[in-house]
Amino acid sequence: MQSEVGEPVWGIARLFPYQGDWTEADYRALETNRLIELDNGRLIFLPMPTVAHQLILGELVCRFHDFVRANHLGTVLPAPLPVRLWEGRYCEPDIVFMNQARVNAIEGDYPDGADLLVEVVIGDEEDRKRDLKSKRAEYARAGVAEYWIVDPQKRQIIVLTLAEDEYVEHSTFSEGERATSVLLGGFGVEVTAVFAAAEFGNR
Repeated sequence: MQSEVGEPVWGIARLFPYQGDWTEADYRALETNRLIELDNGRLIFLPMPTVAHQLILGELVCRFHDFVRANHLGTVLPAPLPVRLWEGRYCEPDIVFMNQARVNAIEGDYPDGADLLVEVVIGDEEDRKRDLKSKRAEYARAGVAEYWIVDPQKRQIIVLTLAEDEYVEHSTFSEGERATSVLLGGFGVEVTAVFAAAEFGNR
């Protein structure tokens, strides 16, 4: 089919697999600055982050990185970084913590699993559902020991810890409180400071 002006370039599109047919090799060969996940042969295109999202993310990355580095616990990395949860499923968490043993076991470009993941919730209701429900189930299935959900809309941080094969809530932390980790004993962040980072950027 000949593409008309203003239409997608269909000829290029046909060079790639159809939705449902993407393999891990196809996914890893993608060269793009978009946040894209792989789920059972399908590509999932995530919303581009906003300035507020990135300011909150930057605040959290600094806090996690400083604590992990000072205590020689492993590595903290921000998105974009595809993480393989299981065969055929790659996700793009906002923050990834891997203990040193997991770091040492990495083969290739991307890690298999993680020990702690963080998502900063942005976007519409579909995006909120993905972080609050879908990824909660997926990260538990993948054996991720701890999952932080940072919700600027509700100005809360939910910390979930893995109990057997599902998450239980360590706590939901609000402004004026200190969100703490079970996995990283002694680590915590002031909830007010996390969300204030985004407000500073809007002044």
